[in-house]
Amino acid sequence: MPVVNVQAERRESLDHAKNEQFDVLVIGGGVTGLGVAVDAVTRGLKVALVERDDFASGTSSKSSKLIHGGVRYLQQGEVALVYEALHERHRLKRNAPHLVQTLPFMIPILKRDGVVSRKIARALGSALWMYDLTGGWRIGKFHRRLKADKAFTHLPTMERKRLGSAYLYFDAMADDARICVALARTAASYGASVLNYTRVDKILHDSHGRACGAIVKPHDGEAFEIKARVVVNAAGVWSDEVMTTDEGKNPESIRPAKGVHLTVPWSLVRNDIAVVIPVPGDKRSLFLIPWISNYDGTYQYTYVGTTDTDYQGSIDDPHCTRIDIDYVLKALNAAVTTKITADDVTAVWSGLRPLVKSVSGEKISSRTADLSRRHKVSKSKSGVITIAGGKLTTYRKMAQDTVDEVLAAINQSARCKTKNLKLIGADSNARKTSDAKLMHLHSRFGSETEKIISMIKQDPSLGEPLTEGLPYLRAEAVFAVKFEMARSLDDILSRRTRARIINRRASVDSARSVAELIAPLLGWSDQEINNQVLHYCNSCADEDHAALQLQ
Repeated sequence: MPVVNVQAERRESLDHAKNEQFDVLVIGGGVTGLGVAVDAVTRGLKVALVERDDFASGTSSKSSKLIHGGVRYLQQGEVALVYEALHERHRLKRNAPHLVQTLPFMIPILKRDGVVSRKIARALGSALWMYDLTGGWRIGKFHRRLKADKAFTHLPTMERKRLGSAYLYFDAMADDARICVALARTAASYGASVLNYTRVDKILHDSHGRACGAIVKPHDGEAFEIKARVVVNAAGVWSDEVMTTDEGKNPESIRPAKGVHLTVPWSLVRNDIAVVIPVPGDKRSLFLIPWISNYDGTYQYTYVGTTDTDYQGSIDDPHCTRIDIDYVLKALNAAVTTKITADDVTAVWSGLRPLVKSVSGEKISSRTADLSRRHKVSKSKSGVITIAGGKLTTYRKMAQDTVDEVLAAINQSARCKTKNLKLIGADSNARKTSDAKLMHLHSRFGSETEKIISMIKQDPSLGEPLTEGLPYLRAEAVFAVKFEMARSLDDILSRRTRARIINRRASVDSARSVAELIAPLLGWSDQEINNQVLHYCNSCADEDHAALQLQ
């Protein structure tokens, strides 16, 4: 294992960004911007990417974590979108097999007055056949009908007498933040300059009024200019803010929609697969997703979500409220008999989807759930290219369309290479450990698991738990700082691991020990350790306060 000087590497990265003439500057370190960076650099362009906070610190770490086509989009007539998403699902499973897992989904069909509606069952069956034929078959399995007894085994906390039958279909899931980290590192491995904690203060224009770079300010250094032939705005829900620095006015092109998820102990739900549940009195549905496996094949937690509501508050701080919690719990308790309360919730997370107000002139709906998840690439008068809309599953195609526009702007051509590009950790020839305590590493690091194991062999204390009750190891935090550009305590507990959105209280309890573990690598003083712990704990306390003292 090579010796890594984290601080020296950071300085080198900043110096490179100051002195290089880039072809493209990407603003935004979520999955879309990182996807653009990977696509552009693998086509031979000189690429810089800046993110004002940590990679995936916005929406890209707060999604439903599903890699899917979206059955409900078929009901909205979005056949082309579903086809594209299912095609991209297949590519991501192939290019990052360690990060993307096939996930069975069950849609229960409930009795009304003791009878299953043939009309509902037939309509649902037709929709799932269309889903399979649109591209769902690429996962290697077709949907099927389940008898009531079999369906009940997958969610034994349901009221059995209400269950008439169910449908089973197949999609996939992935840790969204881990995908972003893999993309950031993949882009860097091809030569891109990738900087987190570096905000854009101003977009620069040449004498002809064309965008030619930006003034950026790293949190650990002085402001400087990044020179680039093309600027790409991939800032998600902050896209309009970036455009304001370019055009001097807010285009108001983004309509944020808030999605909320709750995490609860798996023992209160006991679903061994994902389950789709209806929201009482609403046209929407929520997912129940089992999460964090035990060694015996059971799970530790289930998360429930997502809501889809119009959002008018601060886009920098979309907290989960008591109203959000009650909405999700109402749907959950209508589906299971265990009567789960707010006191049972171990964590919450909320994110904002950057929905485009209109795509190709479509009518704007009063419900965000009805707005398209299609993406849109546009160009400002100064030449800034903005990519907005879309969803996690289609990030690669969004990036491809964006880089096509970049190349057109600079009169170059180069074939897209990301359709078959393996992300870091995707080496299928890597050996797998038989140690049960280490097996979870493969779904997070893939072929790089051997590096984690090597670290533990050199220092056995790194094999101890990072956060009590969760599978993460101390070695994972060290690896995150050395190789994954983690620069704060929150980076470790919120995104490099997912401790904060699984069991927030446990993450708070471990905050000081984690800070002390990574402090020598980041050059933190005792005062900075205290500051990091205080900031993290206060941030978690703010979430509690917003949810009315959620325990």
